[in-house]
Amino acid sequence: MKTSELKQRLKKNRAMTTISLRMPEDVVEDLKRIAPRLGFSGYQPLIRAYVGQGLRADLARLDDNPEIMNLIESLRRKGVPDEILAAAVADLRDPAEAA
Repeated sequence: MKTSELKQRLKKNRAMTTISLRMPEDVVEDLKRIAPRLGFSGYQPLIRAYVGQGLRADLARLDDNPEIMNLIESLRRKGVPDEILAAAVADLRDPAEAA
């Protein structure tokens, strides 16, 4: 990630948007239970942290391999469903699971 992008992401007053996300009740309860133990004020900031960590990891991996992004976009234009593309990208993270 570029330094300028990182500085923008560290600003406290970044614009936020509301989303609706369906999650299993037991997962939400676990998030509520673990958030204070990890120093978060609630489960929603914890979710944002988890999403941010995963997003940064994926961005770093994909930015290092622009040909992967080009391939994904090409396959998407050819009608390959997003679920299949997501599974293939996940296989890149853990090739042992793909076998």
